[in-house]
Amino acid sequence: MIEIFSFELANARLRVKRAERSLKRANELLLNDGCVAVNLALCDRIRSEQKRVIEARERMTKIDRKD
Repeated sequence: MIEIFSFELANARLRVKRAERSLKRANELLLNDGCVAVNLALCDRIRSEQKRVIEARERMTKIDRKD
């Protein structure tokens, strides 16, 4: 049981890291000069990535509370 818990928690941490990394990259791309269409697409991507980060953190918190 502890092994499954450890695996789930590690997987949740990995999801958080990936989402945060992707969000950071999208923000960096937005800082570069680009056309309006690209910036709008990046803003949409940033909102999406912010949502992924929040969901991943919530999942990790739920798993951590089970212990």
